[in-house]
Amino acid sequence: MQLNFNLDSYHALVDRIAHNIGHHMGEETPDWLHFVMHVVLVWGPLALVILGVIYGYRLVRKKAMRRPSQGRVPAANHVSGLPNGVFGFVLRFSRRDQIALVVAGIMAMPVLYATLELPKIIINDAIASHHFPLHFLGQNMSQAEYLFALSALYLVAILANSSFKFGINIYKGQVGERLLRRLRLTIFRRWRAGAGSARRSEVIPLIAQEVEPIGGFAADSFALPVFQGGTFLTVLVFMFVQDPVLGAAAITFLPVQLSIIPRLQRKVNRLARRRVAEVRSLGGHLGDQAGHDLRSGEEIRTIGSLVKRIETIRRRIHRSKYFIKSLNNFLTALTPFFFYSIGGYLMIEGRLSMGALVAVLAAYKDFSTPLRELFRYYQAVEDVRIRYDEMMKFLAEGRSMQEAERQRMAAQVSPRPIAANADSQQLDAIAGGV
Repeated sequence: MQLNFNLDSYHALVDRIAHNIGHHMGEETPDWLHFVMHVVLVWGPLALVILGVIYGYRLVRKKAMRRPSQGRVPAANHVSGLPNGVFGFVLRFSRRDQIALVVAGIMAMPVLYATLELPKIIINDAIASHHFPLHFLGQNMSQAEYLFALSALYLVAILANSSFKFGINIYKGQVGERLLRRLRLTIFRRWRAGAGSARRSEVIPLIAQEVEPIGGFAADSFALPVFQGGTFLTVLVFMFVQDPVLGAAAITFLPVQLSIIPRLQRKVNRLARRRVAEVRSLGGHLGDQAGHDLRSGEEIRTIGSLVKRIETIRRRIHRSKYFIKSLNNFLTALTPFFFYSIGGYLMIEGRLSMGALVAVLAAYKDFSTPLRELFRYYQAVEDVRIRYDEMMKFLAEGRSMQEAERQRMAAQVSPRPIAANADSQQLDAIAGGV
């Protein structure tokens, strides 16, 4: 009896929610639509709220645990002239550029919304409508003329949207390459001054390969979440405006993606940290053997073992990354099921126009792309943090040796420190140049 009462109350709640957003569900409503409505209107949003509370709690707890240390990088690994975190590095040397990129991303959102709204207007008002001639842009137009005028506006909106994207990407490329140049020259300067591990040649993979993703991330650090997050929200708002049920259907599988993919990504991050360490070790061994006849069997086995471990780690990373990608693509492709089923039924019932359904289906193509980019950004954040931390550890390894060398040189009268200082000033000028 109690169970029946709870089920009746639950069904009444779902019916009330559907009624409040303009969808009456009665006995004539198909059973499969009842189930879909429950998933879209109750289970999906409830799972998203619960997941948001869990992630919010974890974020607050993590910040509380980090506060005493004042940064990600331990004090023992601090390097003067470089911020402890990668975001601090980006803000210190490109604050104005980041602000400009964020503003440009925000300005692109109204244009994006126009590219979503105009196809619906074209289908409903220019193709399916029969109320012609009509007054538009100060003159009477026939159906064909009105169609051409709206199509021309749509073309202008597409060109404007593409121009925004092109300009933002070019600007991001310039910012990223400039920061990458500064970082490489900073590492080189400190390496010349004695920073780094005992294997001096380990700096080669660090400068040539390991820091390159940091430059690419520097350009995306603030612009990508604003632009792609704004695109995601703009498309989602557009879907809700067309029909709240279709908007809710678009985020039904989002809790599944947010709960599973980060767990898999943490595994990839652990493998990435191991890969960085193995590649650097390989570079150190190769540098030690440069210029020598490689005849020792032990040395050959060491190199072979390192190469084999790197291959194994990279294969595991590839498997994990492609599984994440496949899972994400499957869940993304599954969402249109709700659009076709719910949207098709609403069209049959006369509650949704053809233009709105077509516009929602077209918008979902733009909806999944920013979501994938935001997941990619999350992956890049963790990967770059690992690389930046490893770089700081590398530069901090030779600090005690540098201090001893400075004390020794200060006790002597030699032109060498002057030359070194001149080299440092010259590198600073190159790194800071536009």
